[in-house]
Amino acid sequence: MTEKEESVKLLGFWASPFSRRVEMALKLKGVPYEYLEEDLPNKTPLLLELNPLHKKVPVLVHNDKILLESHLILEYIDQIWKKNPILPQDPYEKAMARFWAKFIDEQILTLGFRSLVKAEKGREVAIEETREMLMFLEKEVTGKDFFGGKTIGFLDMIAGSMIPFCLARLWEGMGIDMIPGEKFPELNRWIKTLEEVEAVRGCIPPRDKQIERMTKIAETIRSA
Repeated sequence: MTEKEESVKLLGFWASPFSRRVEMALKLKGVPYEYLEEDLPNKTPLLLELNPLHKKVPVLVHNDKILLESHLILEYIDQIWKKNPILPQDPYEKAMARFWAKFIDEQILTLGFRSLVKAEKGREVAIEETREMLMFLEKEVTGKDFFGGKTIGFLDMIAGSMIPFCLARLWEGMGIDMIPGEKFPELNRWIKTLEEVEAVRGCIPPRDKQIERMTKIAETIRSA
C-alpha cells in the first residue's frame, strides 16, 4: 500500500489511559486514523476477535497488522512514522524511559489505585507510600520541560495518561490532594505544560465524567 492507502484503526475507550496515550502519539505524528470506541464492559465482537488473549483496549490495526499493549504500540508507531520522534535515540535514555514507564503502569498504578482504595484504616500510609513513588518522578522531570526533554515524548504520554488524567481523578473523588503544589512543584508545572500540547488536549477525558467513573470503580473494588 502507498502511504495514502494506509489503513490505521484504533479500538479504545474514552476513560482508558492505555488507549488515550496511543491517541496522543497518533495525533502528535499526524497519522490519520479511524477511532472505534468500545463500550466497556460490553466488549464488541471485533475487540474479542482482534484481542482474544486479553480482551482489552487498546488495539491498533495497521493495514493487516494487529498490535496490542500500549507500550509496544507506542514503540511501533514511533518506528513506522518517523515525524516527531517520541522515544529517545540514545540507548541508555531509551532504556530509562522504558524503565519509568513500567514503574508508572505497575507500581504507581497498583499503589495509587488498588492498594489505596482497599486501605481502610491505613489510608494515610498508602497516601504517603504513593507520594514516595511520585517523588521519583518529581526528581526525574526537574529542570526539564518534559520527561523527554524539550518536546513531549514516550514517558510523557505514559505518565500523563495515567497520573493527571486518570489516577488524579480518583484521588480527587476520594478527597485526597495527592500532588500538592508545595511538595511537587515540578510535577505540577509539567502537568500544566502537558495540558497545553495540542495532541494531548484532545485526549484528556472529561474531568467530572472521569471522577464519577473512577469513584464507581473504587466502590466496586472496596465491596469485592
